[in-house]
Amino acid sequence: MSEIIFLVEDDEEGGFIAKALSASIYTQADTIEELRVNIKDAVSCHFDCDENKPKIIRLHFVHDEVMAA
Repeated sequence: MSEIIFLVEDDEEGGFIAKALSASIYTQADTIEELRVNIKDAVSCHFDCDENKPKIIRLHFVHDEVMAA
């Protein structure tokens, strides 16, 4: 696998959550900086062999916007 993509969303309780699209990886954090660290750690734990570990981690940020009609 050359890359892995995470969907990053605002958590309802504050902070952020990240879910991988192609693997069963989920993590959360209070700040974006902490989330980046947690994602790298989660990817390293999930892919125990370096040759299977993705070379690129892509973050796709999803933001909801509410507008009054």
